[in-house]
Amino acid sequence: MYIVIVGGGKVGFYLAKGLLDEGHEVLIIERDQKEPHRTEQIADELGDDVVLRGDGCEASTQEKAGVARADMLIAVTGEDEDNLVACQVAKNRFKVPRTIARINNPKNEAIFKLLGIDTTVSATSIILGNIEQELPTHHLVQIMTLRGGGLEMVEVKIPTQSPAVGKCLRELVLPESALVSLVVDSSGTAKVPTGETVIHAEDEVLAVTSPEFEEALRLVLTGLPDGVSERTR
Repeated sequence: MYIVIVGGGKVGFYLAKGLLDEGHEVLIIERDQKEPHRTEQIADELGDDVVLRGDGCEASTQEKAGVARADMLIAVTGEDEDNLVACQVAKNRFKVPRTIARINNPKNEAIFKLLGIDTTVSATSIILGNIEQELPTHHLVQIMTLRGGGLEMVEVKIPTQSPAVGKCLRELVLPESALVSLVVDSSGTAKVPTGETVIHAEDEVLAVTSPEFEEALRLVLTGLPDGVSERTR
């Protein structure tokens, strides 16, 4: 694959290095604005043909980089606005099949999705998600947003006092559009559930739902509203 990376900082550099090690053709576009001579440093370590000095938000720079033949463009600068513009230029001007943007402010994720960016990566959201999995007040954690349907995948940890414990899936009145796709028991064994699958305490349930029914799904599977733990119930 030919992959263009906009932003030659630490994230872009190590991403490029990993992709090169996997045999992909990679080009980094770097402005040298915050770190003078950054392109020379990248060229010294990865090769002259791996880096191009220029503004990845500009169509002329992307044209010079051969973005029209790229399979993917990944924008990982430290500025959300630059990442958004670079992806939009690649998608709308050069018809790149897939764009990925780094998001530094999680509040910008919705607008990125609305404007057609295929995939967004927010380190803040990933870290918060991992923290939430360890907190007793968060029994439902968003894992990912699914493209093209307004759906998301969530993980629900079944608490001991859940009204769902001991019941088969077919006995649970799940909200509209919700589908339980995987159940992982306390020993780590995963199985694709059927209507006869019994829910146990400490099970981890992966489900697909629309955001508006997330709270209803939480109540069915845990009996706990958002922000309430078994300790405070």
